[in-house]
Amino acid sequence: MELYTLSVLVANHFGTLTRVTNLFSRRGYNIKELTVGETENPKLSRITIVTEGDEPLLRQIRKQLSKLHDVKAAKVLPFEDSVSRELLLVKVKACPEVYDVLRKTRAVVLDGSDECIIAEITGETKEINDFIEIITKFDILEICRTGATALQKGGANINSDLEVNGNGNYVL
Repeated sequence: MELYTLSVLVANHFGTLTRVTNLFSRRGYNIKELTVGETENPKLSRITIVTEGDEPLLRQIRKQLSKLHDVKAAKVLPFEDSVSRELLLVKVKACPEVYDVLRKTRAVVLDGSDECIIAEITGETKEINDFIEIITKFDILEICRTGATALQKGGANINSDLEVNGNGNYVL
């Protein structure tokens, strides 16, 4: 099974995320990663979903998403034509060796004490997984990661098919 990244532009309404995730649940589609956030327009949110499957399954997911009223656009972001990043926060027990590893891996120390360190690192999912493998040598207290968020490269964007009114706002 291949991994696919879907970028879904939705109305920023109560219950929209629930309707989208319920579609996946009802159909038996797996969500590997999920991130959601408001866009440049407060009436819209972007949902980034990483799922696995094949081309026919992906077409079916997009078709089902397009039937949801709150979904304004849904695009598959090919790996080679998109930029994807993930954020990881990690809390580890403090020791001098941890600081050395954090410096070498571009991690940023957000909080530190004699007891523990909270660090942040961003990168592609593989970079995050590699960092976790390195940091497991130490006593990890907690990990929190966002899942991928992604944008298409170049001038094309998910907003290009939306109708815009005279004020520059998307028509919902």
